[in-house]
Amino acid sequence: MRGLFWRRSARRERHRRVPPASARSEEGPGDEEAPALLGSEQPPPRRRRRRFPFGPRTVAGEVFVLQVTVIVLLMIGVVVAFVLHARWDSTREAEQESLAVAETFAQSPDVLAALDRPNPTAVLQPRAEAVRKATDVSYVVVWKPNGIRVAAPDPDLIGKHVIGPFKDIVEAAREGRSSNRIFKATTGETMVSVAPVTRADGSLAGLVSTGVPISRVNEGVKNQLPVLLMSSAGALVLASGSSALVSRRLRRQTHGLGPEEMTRMYEHHDAVLHAVREGVLILDDAGRLVLVNQEARRLLELPEKVEGRRVDEVGLGAGMAALLTSGRTASDEVHLAKGRLLSVNVRSTRGEEGPPGRVATLRDTTELRALEGRAEGARERLRLLYEAGVRVGTTLDVVRTAEELTEVAVPRFAEFATVELLDPVLRGEEPSAARTDMRRTAMSGVRDDVPLLPVGEVVRTVETVPGEAEEESGQAVLLTDLREAHDWLAHNPEHARQALEYGIRSLISTPLRARGVVLGTVDFWRTEHSEPYGEEDLAFAEELTARAAVSIDNARRYTRENAMAVTLQRSLLPRGLPEQDALEVASRYRPTRAGVGGDWFDVIPLPGARVALVVGDVVGHGLHAAATMGRLRTAVLNFSSLDLAPEELLAHLDELVDKIDQDQTAEGNGAIVTGATCLYAVYDSVSGRCIMARAGHPGPALVLPDGTVEYPDVPVGLPLGLGGAPFETAELRLPRDSQLVLFTDGLVEDRERDIDDGLALLHQALTGHPGRSPEDTCRAVLDTLLTTEPSDDVALLAARARLLDPERVAQWDVPADSGAVAPLRAQVSRKLSEWGLEGESFTTELILSELVTNAIRYGSEPIRVRLLYQSCLTCEVADGSSTSPHLRRAAATEEGGRGLFLVAQLAERWGTRYTPHGKVMWTEQNLHSEATGPTEDTDSLLDQWDEPL
Repeated sequence: MRGLFWRRSARRERHRRVPPASARSEEGPGDEEAPALLGSEQPPPRRRRRRFPFGPRTVAGEVFVLQVTVIVLLMIGVVVAFVLHARWDSTREAEQESLAVAETFAQSPDVLAALDRPNPTAVLQPRAEAVRKATDVSYVVVWKPNGIRVAAPDPDLIGKHVIGPFKDIVEAAREGRSSNRIFKATTGETMVSVAPVTRADGSLAGLVSTGVPISRVNEGVKNQLPVLLMSSAGALVLASGSSALVSRRLRRQTHGLGPEEMTRMYEHHDAVLHAVREGVLILDDAGRLVLVNQEARRLLELPEKVEGRRVDEVGLGAGMAALLTSGRTASDEVHLAKGRLLSVNVRSTRGEEGPPGRVATLRDTTELRALEGRAEGARERLRLLYEAGVRVGTTLDVVRTAEELTEVAVPRFAEFATVELLDPVLRGEEPSAARTDMRRTAMSGVRDDVPLLPVGEVVRTVETVPGEAEEESGQAVLLTDLREAHDWLAHNPEHARQALEYGIRSLISTPLRARGVVLGTVDFWRTEHSEPYGEEDLAFAEELTARAAVSIDNARRYTRENAMAVTLQRSLLPRGLPEQDALEVASRYRPTRAGVGGDWFDVIPLPGARVALVVGDVVGHGLHAAATMGRLRTAVLNFSSLDLAPEELLAHLDELVDKIDQDQTAEGNGAIVTGATCLYAVYDSVSGRCIMARAGHPGPALVLPDGTVEYPDVPVGLPLGLGGAPFETAELRLPRDSQLVLFTDGLVEDRERDIDDGLALLHQALTGHPGRSPEDTCRAVLDTLLTTEPSDDVALLAARARLLDPERVAQWDVPADSGAVAPLRAQVSRKLSEWGLEGESFTTELILSELVTNAIRYGSEPIRVRLLYQSCLTCEVADGSSTSPHLRRAAATEEGGRGLFLVAQLAERWGTRYTPHGKVMWTEQNLHSEATGPTEDTDSLLDQWDEPL
């Protein structure tokens, strides 16, 4: 019996289908383990049969024995086949399970990122343990291509080399292939799967190994063996009933279903097959249709009796017929058949066993593709709206904002886009109900030769009539086909004809409306190469234009407010430089990007051939900074009229800023002026001395006559408004034709440039040009240091020193004696004759007589008289007293008190300035005015005291 079993089982094994080489390599345990499962001993030698005498009982017994033998052999064969199949299935299950876990873990994006980090174990070890606990694998190991583990169940193995040959595994992993191997471990045979972790460039970053013990999978087989043996015993008991055995086998094959159940199951199967919304085609290995459901007939428009015909004979498209007969597998391939887009899936019906053939499923995706197209269009519009919100309105410039709108629309929504704005909008003004031009402001397109009006041209003239133009211009217009747009054609026939010849076919014109006011229009153009505009495009254009209109209106309002602020600032800055003889001065002012800042400069003529130079800066921008700058400039002008020393003037200015801060704090707006700086310099053209002081301001640059540049050491004080420390002065002597350059910090300091680098650039721009004029100096400095629009406003002064000719200076010491006045008048008259100023002799003598007489009577020695001959004649009388006379109106009965009044009337300007050793009374006479006779002047002045007695 045992030999018979061996021979038949061996014969079945020979006739059983042998899997391909690849399958044997991957599923080798099924073939390699078969001898171990069946036993390794050789079949015993055949023994001689015992012969029984023939007879009814013998024949019946032989038949019974034969039947029992056949049944037993069949049952044993079933058990062996089940064990072998279960073994093979278990091995395959272990392979699939371990491979799935390995590949899933390897394809995780965090794994690749962790492997490229310096310490991959910190990330991969907890993840590997979590995967091992969540799945049925015994371990998860991550190792580098050199075989070093970076993650393992046993932490002691991390950093050690993997065990076993792994060169072939690494080579397969470098090719992007996973590997499966059966390794014999102490716990038994284990199915090990290795998956590669590759980078984007295809290089190998690491490998992931997982293992599943085959012995654990085989436990299910061992648990089922008693059941099989009991089934065999039951089969032996039922061996006497062949019909019962056949019936039992049939019921077992049909899973206990009887004929009625089988019929009902077939009917259900047929109903489901023809009721599904997917077409099903089953073909044999020759390409003939075996089964076609109703949905497939409808999709492919097949006749009723089509089974048995080849697929290339039923009128299918060439692409689909080729796919069905090619023998390859397909997944969701889209083919055109009978005017429909069908998604086709093709699989083999055989697999490991079963009749050869193929099954194809068809799904109609025509409507789905249309829906996907509309959805993609909607997503594209949303993306474009988002991009418009980011790109449109990046600046507060009206023209640039309009250009950004056209750049966003082209080419994704329009092939050409134009923006027309009303002229008041371009100026920052509110559009009014009046006749105004609408001018093309921006235009973008896929080509530059489009026959549309260029930028700057007037598109049309808008004459606003209340209740009509507002309503009419506020509606969007959709012109799907411009060839049929009669109103558009009639508006400008020549340009319309050129546009149509160019190929422009469709137009959407939408108004730019913000806060209920129409600012202009936006036109979107498409040519014949694109789909014409529709209602959905009109809605999108209105939404895009509405968003851009807000940005354009914000830019318009900013332009208006900035223009107002700039106008205010310009009015507070000097309109021009005053005439004076001490210095040749040039100035520049560059506003910031914000348009309004707090920098200022000033040139203030002082008596005695002197001039004051002022440069200041109020930190911040806007109207507040401009207004504060105006207050400080006015204060400097007033303080300089008192002829204060630089350190005293800055001290008064510091008190003023502190008072302004207190007032702002009391009002609660918090807009303080802390951070204001100033540099004040006084230059004397007689002596060539320049005295200056600064409050937190950058020092000046001095360009010597030979072209070398120095930065004089001027003591720096605290910024204005901080108080608490006196200001110090520095005295410089400026050679003739040397230049003093004063500037604010915006010239040399920027967000992208340190102040030391700025000073170095300024030094470079000033060096090596000894004969350059102040105008050229300012131009060269700005060209070198301000290559782009500055982030802070800049004030610049360049002053070239002049020295008064000593021949035009006359000076006398006067004793404190009234008898010295007459000789002084004679000396003055002779000096004026030398200068050619005989016409000024009487007035000058009268002025000096009064001033010297006052100094003798009310002052103290030393008394000194000085005449300065410039564009005006300056008379100075200095004495050692600090008491200043005051102008008053004398009564008719008083003998004195009229001298200073006469001086004020005869001189163009007069005043008093204090020195460390006394005071100086000074007057200035205009040498270019027409003089009346002396007697007439004197009589007119004396007539002012005619009072009734």
